[in-house]
Amino acid sequence: MQTHPTEPIALPDRARLLLVALVLFAAYQLPHGVGNDYLILLFPLAAWWGSRALGFGALRAWYLDARTGWLRFLVLGLVLAVLAKCAAIVIGTQAGVYRFAWKDDIVATGLAGALAWIAFSTFIPSVAEDILTRGLVLRAFPRLAQRWTFILVSAALYVLNHIYRLHKGPAEWGMLFCFGLAYGAALWRTRTLWAAVGLHWGWNLANALLDLFGTTDLAQPALAQFYSGSAHLLLLACVLGFMRPVGDS
Repeated sequence: MQTHPTEPIALPDRARLLLVALVLFAAYQLPHGVGNDYLILLFPLAAWWGSRALGFGALRAWYLDARTGWLRFLVLGLVLAVLAKCAAIVIGTQAGVYRFAWKDDIVATGLAGALAWIAFSTFIPSVAEDILTRGLVLRAFPRLAQRWTFILVSAALYVLNHIYRLHKGPAEWGMLFCFGLAYGAALWRTRTLWAAVGLHWGWNLANALLDLFGTTDLAQPALAQFYSGSAHLLLLACVLGFMRPVGDS
């Protein structure tokens, strides 16, 4: 007999969650492991299947439903992260950490297409990792929703998920942990993953846009991680200070 698409697959709850987690982890790491970035396009399919397998429609299992205020949180996070990245570059350039220069050979022809591709190609990996290290974690351990320790747990898993960057050492781990604190707090604070997606996507989008319109060299690589991490601690403060679920006073 065919199972209704919104019914969970016939496994015990923990086994079902473990299966979904393994599929999502494999779908996220596969592009990095084989060196083909386009394979990340398989992740949305895996996330949709995983949500259905847990008994939720579409991507609701990962707190990506169209609840009230979702677009506001997405846009707010996007703007905050872009501003934070720009501020880090400006301050870092003035301090001699970065060397930034605008490109003078940008061709207007095809620019709209390039911008659209940049937006799309930075959005998919961002939302994929947010689902894996934040949405999935909160769905698996719902009791953490009422505890700030969720932010720490999610941030630690975010660091560990960068298995191909862990060899760079403690400074890299610290920077990634700061990233994870801001993104994890956005979900914890608002109860929607769209807030975390906005921050994560905004940072990645700003990186790609800066590469398109300018060149950035690291004059002091050891300090660059400090600037990126500090920018995310500032984002963390903004999240805790200004973001809250719709309807909360």
